[in-house]
Amino acid sequence: MTRESAIQIPENDGCAFCAYLRDERPYTILSRTADTATFVTREQRGKPHLLVLPIRHVPTIIELTDAEAASLSVAVRDAAILIDRAYAKPGIAVWQNNGIPAGQAISHVHFHVAGTLDGGGTEFGQVEEISVEETDKIAERLLSKAR
Repeated sequence: MTRESAIQIPENDGCAFCAYLRDERPYTILSRTADTATFVTREQRGKPHLLVLPIRHVPTIIELTDAEAASLSVAVRDAAILIDRAYAKPGIAVWQNNGIPAGQAISHVHFHVAGTLDGGGTEFGQVEEISVEETDKIAERLLSKAR
């Protein structure tokens, strides 16, 4: 479904997510299917914090095809299952932003899936960016519990 929209999309100089998917920039890609990818984000707002996105560059949720929306839903669920198995958090947050006023920073639709912090909730303020080596370790822990 594609239509005109009033949503104010962030203007990015190239799409960082697309660059990661093309292996042009280092990033931890936890899993990838024909339609979706799951990243371990360097901005850990939960324990842990993953991003689930379509492979195709799509700015907002309203431009997803039905097949992409279905695939994303399954990938979000699978990310939550991995977090539950590997981290045994008492809560898992899922959120998604469309447009600058909603907090969207990268103009490629993505879902956040994060285990809650020790005191509950997730961090919405500034967080320190961790290294790719650290996100690789998070991916290893998640994948070790996938089986």
